[in-house]
Amino acid sequence: MNLEWYDWIGIAGTLMVLAAFFLLQAGRLTGTGLVYQLLNLLGAGGVLVSLIGQFNVSVFLLEAAWVAISAYGIVRSMKARNRPGNRT
Repeated sequence: MNLEWYDWIGIAGTLMVLAAFFLLQAGRLTGTGLVYQLLNLLGAGGVLVSLIGQFNVSVFLLEAAWVAISAYGIVRSMKARNRPGNRT
């Protein structure tokens, strides 16, 4: 098996998404935490990069939505932290 650079990025992305989900289930991360959201965003982005090798519309739609939702979660969490009276 000959893996290209984009395959390795996709593998790393997949591992990031799986790690985020595992750590969430293990109670080590919260679903609104920045680390969880960044692992999902970067992981899904890595899977998107891997599609350079062989495009798949279903995977593209899933991962593009995953990136968008993760970005939304990061922005929402940042806004909540910056609200007056919020001490987190």
